[in-house]
Amino acid sequence: MDKIWTDMYNAAREVLSERRISAYVTCGEVSAAVCSKSGKIYTGVCIDTCSTLGICAERNAIFNMITNGEQEIDKVLCILPDGSNGAPCGACRELMVQIMAGNYHNIEIMLDYSTGRIVKLGDITPEWWIE
Repeated sequence: MDKIWTDMYNAAREVLSERRISAYVTCGEVSAAVCSKSGKIYTGVCIDTCSTLGICAERNAIFNMITNGEQEIDKVLCILPDGSNGAPCGACRELMVQIMAGNYHNIEIMLDYSTGRIVKLGDITPEWWIE
């Protein structure tokens, strides 16, 4: 496994910290790291609200990347509450497709850090409406 995945995993572990913000908001149950095409790693955590105002960790990390002047995603990794990894939800996939329309297929996603299982966004998001 490439060292960048270890760096991303460690960065995501650093921000993984479940906590209650208020009676209506929790955060940090899921964390994510996004590696931009430049090789810089950006992190984010999920923010869950009692309405639809929350955000997934992956999108939070992507917004962090955009806030810092980058827009090309190379790799994505998330850590779930039980310590495992998983694929981005539909909303996160949709955002990545729209940000990198025509060039999203090769974004790498770590599905299982313990085994090094990586998939490409194009393989789990086939025939998207943009194309």
